[in-house]
Amino acid sequence: MSGDSDCTRTSPSAGSPSDSELLPDRPKYVCSLSPDLVTKAREELQEKPEWRLRDVQALRDMVCKDYPSLGTCLDDAFLLRFLRARKFDYDRALQLLVNYHTCRRTWPEVFSNLKPSAIKPVLESGFVTVLPHRDPQGRHVVCIRPDRWTPSNYPITENIRAIYLTLEKLIQSEETQVNGIVILADYKGVSLSKASHFGPFVAKKVIGILQDGFPIRIKAVNIINEPRIFKGIFAIIKPFLKEKIANRFFLHGCDLNSLHQNIPPVILPEEYGGTAGKLDISAWNELLLASEEDFLHDFSELVLPCDSSPHDLLVSGDADEKQCDDSLRGMKPQLYYCY
Repeated sequence: MSGDSDCTRTSPSAGSPSDSELLPDRPKYVCSLSPDLVTKAREELQEKPEWRLRDVQALRDMVCKDYPSLGTCLDDAFLLRFLRARKFDYDRALQLLVNYHTCRRTWPEVFSNLKPSAIKPVLESGFVTVLPHRDPQGRHVVCIRPDRWTPSNYPITENIRAIYLTLEKLIQSEETQVNGIVILADYKGVSLSKASHFGPFVAKKVIGILQDGFPIRIKAVNIINEPRIFKGIFAIIKPFLKEKIANRFFLHGCDLNSLHQNIPPVILPEEYGGTAGKLDISAWNELLLASEEDFLHDFSELVLPCDSSPHDLLVSGDADEKQCDDSLRGMKPQLYYCY
């Protein structure tokens, strides 16, 4: 995750020394995509292997010109995540990169001291894990189980930290950058008291990160065992969702056959009518906890350039917080009604 952020060491103009001459310590990018994934990236993401490094350099130059104080990693592999997430649109990739760092700076409760060992209790609870097998489209399945969370043990922000680190680990894989991920959320046993912790202010920030502040492609969100209260929860979430993402939500209730149309039983654990054995969280926990060194570079203290415009920020401060608090008070009667 870490990398050289000194923009003065890059070469934005033609005729300057090559990047390798200026930055001998920068890791050289080596593509790990299979031929099939190279083809998929070309067709779906507009990624042309022959132009890949040129595109990365173009984004690097834009960062150095427009956001010289961003403090971001400028390695090829890191910048490629943002280009792929925005189908190699330079401007959109740059905005995503700025949002990525802005999110880290504006929510210290989530991003301070962000490392696997700090969220070990959440991992041990089984709140979030990744199924051991990918789906037929090559996508990892992230399994979230809110019923495993006891609010008296730690705040909801700890759960968000665990999800974020899970995504950070997954996105290190180029295969995931191209294929995206699928989310399986089991809302069995979610009560009104738990739902009340996920108000509009938290919802706006989480959705803002997933949609506009993190370089990952969320291809489907499968909701299983949702109680009546979920209507209220989704009413809070939906105003912040883009239409494309909202259309990728699938509510299955208790119908496992419906779930199996989206996620095949062969990769699902027995708990969800699958044939892949009992749900085992230990393998993912061990993998994430063993990745402590990957998360030592703390971005939470990064400062954006002073000329950043307000629309660059996903969270605009006290005014948004007050507005969301007001929205939460308005939503509570609806939550009680649904419950």
